[in-house]
Amino acid sequence: MATPSTPSPSPTPRPSGAEALYARYAGRLPASLDRLAGPAHGVVELPLHIAWSGLRSYDLDRPRLRMGLYRTVLAEGRHEDLLRLLDRDLLLAQWPVLRTLVSRHIRQAWENAFPELNPGGSAAA
Repeated sequence: MATPSTPSPSPTPRPSGAEALYARYAGRLPASLDRLAGPAHGVVELPLHIAWSGLRSYDLDRPRLRMGLYRTVLAEGRHEDLLRLLDRDLLLAQWPVLRTLVSRHIRQAWENAFPELNPGGSAAA
């Protein structure tokens, strides 16, 4: 005697690749830009978990190197790295250009969390 089959519950939908990337970057963010307490001048040596090949030493007084450091830390840094290596004022000053150099997922995570970074958002400091 056959019994009616009960449909199995559908599995929980997995987030898309874009959603996973966004969540990855959003989960690293500081609670406030004021928590970014990194240096504003001098040479910074990135740890291997951030810069495992290529340039690891960046002179913050050289604009191109500073931009490269920020781009690398935003993409590869952990929460603690963001707090220790990024400076609030430098991030705000560089953001108009930096936002064009990072991935869409990084840009959206930061601009959604901090309206002062969003070109259409508040200019409050």
